[in-house]
Amino acid sequence: MTGFARVDGHGDGYSWTFEAKSVNGRSLDLRCRLPSGFDSVEAAARADVPKRLARGNVNLTLTVNRAQAVSQLRINRELLTQVLEIAREIEGAGAAAPRLDSLLAVRGIIEPVEEDETEARERVESALKGDLSRLIDQLAVNRLAEGARIAEVLNGHLDEIARLVEAASACASTQPDALREKLRTQVAAILGSFPALSEERLAQEAAILIGKADVREELDRLRAHIQAARDMMAEGGAIGRRFDFLCQEFNREANTLCSKSADVELTRIGLSLKASIEQLREQVQNIE
Repeated sequence: MTGFARVDGHGDGYSWTFEAKSVNGRSLDLRCRLPSGFDSVEAAARADVPKRLARGNVNLTLTVNRAQAVSQLRINRELLTQVLEIAREIEGAGAAAPRLDSLLAVRGIIEPVEEDETEARERVESALKGDLSRLIDQLAVNRLAEGARIAEVLNGHLDEIARLVEAASACASTQPDALREKLRTQVAAILGSFPALSEERLAQEAAILIGKADVREELDRLRAHIQAARDMMAEGGAIGRRFDFLCQEFNREANTLCSKSADVELTRIGLSLKASIEQLREQVQNIE
């Protein structure tokens, strides 16, 4: 769920920089830092981001700079006409004709024009929304690239878990012959301690011993979880939460295997299995 994107733009005397950062999160949390007056851009972000991203803490920052406005001037022609008529009267009376710069210096002949910002601002906001869409696209692409790298790591952990499951399956203490011999020894010990046990009680004790010793069911479920994880990764999309739940099931089976184990080698394998599952779970937190 990690990623970064940046888009720069300019127009109508404005320049801007859009940045988006994404880090891991249990759900989608969008935080926007935009200049005052750009509420429509934030509304567009809150509408568009959930369409592209499902999880992660996303920080969106917009910086806007405005270039120094160039003043526009306008001639007050009506006033200029009046001044020229007065100048001709003065000239007709024998006085020297007024200079042009003197005429233009008369207050009100040249007026500054207040630029209408409404249309320019609308064009800028429209351009910002277009850049926002590009920014989200870039962020999604970057997150996908990060996801592809994480997928390689996840597959490596799944391969290690599969290897450990097969090692546990091959362990001598899990083989039927070994289970039968272990049961025979334990039953003989029970009969030696309690020779008056009934057949029914003996059957119950035997069933308990079998259940405690046999981990083949847990190994079968672990194999099924490995295949489910690979299928989920091939499926793609927002699988992070489901994968996290699957890791809990992985861990539950590994705990049961360790608790049932009465063999040093099987216990060692079970502990290694738990460590690999924890490494898998940590990486799963990074996917959407």
